[in-house]
Amino acid sequence: FLHPQTGDEYALARRERKRGEGYRGFDIDAGTDVTLEEDLQRRDLTINAMAESVDGGGLFDPFRGRDDLDARLLRHVSPAFDEDPVRVLRVARFAAKLGALGFRVAHATHRLMKDMVARGDMTHVTRERFWRELSGALGTVAPWRFFEVLHRCGALTALLPTLDRQMGQAGGHAESPDSMPMAALKRVCAVSTAPADRLAAALFDSIDSIDAVDVLLADLRADRDSAAALRRLVSVRPFLADAAAGDPGAVYELLRGWRGFDPSVDVVVTARIAAAIIDRPVLAEVVAAVLPAARAVDVARLAGSGVSGAGLGVAIADARRRAIGDAISRAGLLT
Repeated sequence: FLHPQTGDEYALARRERKRGEGYRGFDIDAGTDVTLEEDLQRRDLTINAMAESVDGGGLFDPFRGRDDLDARLLRHVSPAFDEDPVRVLRVARFAAKLGALGFRVAHATHRLMKDMVARGDMTHVTRERFWRELSGALGTVAPWRFFEVLHRCGALTALLPTLDRQMGQAGGHAESPDSMPMAALKRVCAVSTAPADRLAAALFDSIDSIDAVDVLLADLRADRDSAAALRRLVSVRPFLADAAAGDPGAVYELLRGWRGFDPSVDVVVTARIAAAIIDRPVLAEVVAAVLPAARAVDVARLAGSGVSGAGLGVAIADARRRAIGDAISRAGLLT
């Protein structure tokens, strides 16, 4: 509730008692006998289990959260951490949010998370809740840390098995070289802050068809932007490498798949994301170089030349391929 004069937000101290499975299986007690320490003990991480007096009375830190803050450690408050499987996701999200500052998961917390996974606790996490935590992590400065933490403790096997397989065998708690999906995600993060683009980068290598996109994203409860971004990329997968090499036919198929001949569609941004995913920056250069010429093909003139029906479609496609090829040659982008 809000203080009527200061507007400060207040909440009653609470304690939790486990009564069932999953993250909903708790009874909450907000009685007058609940202490501040009991309230803080409910928190998942020690860095979130500190309180400061409003009258300048200092820091109340019964679980040494300040020490862990200084040491850049994400450590669980108590063994009761394992009563709520969503805490595994929250640790991963904090690792993503604070990853750029050097925060890492404490060894004891990592072991506890592995035990929870081995016990099957992650099966109690709903897809909606997983999506909420995942989408939050995608907007952080280091979203790859979310996936890495879940992969290393084994939780990703239950939550996103296709991506887990692409990331390879979990190497334990220690840092390990980037997997292909995480390397792609890092490159995309350098050019886009959009969560949809970042999710597409992480999932691109684990999906081989539009049908697979639809099945996976429906299971994830993903939003429309994420679904559209991944479909755009997967639909042109067969043409990306050849387009980056300057093949006019492949570039044509790329633009056709992205509706790039429509001047209202910004395909340069899409090309930049695709280039980052496949680690071929030249792809974005190729698309930007050919776009004016490809869009300048005079469709009305071709239609007025007496060609119609399927023949007109072939004539337009041929003219656009020639325009693309000429533009690539002029720009010196053939490889």
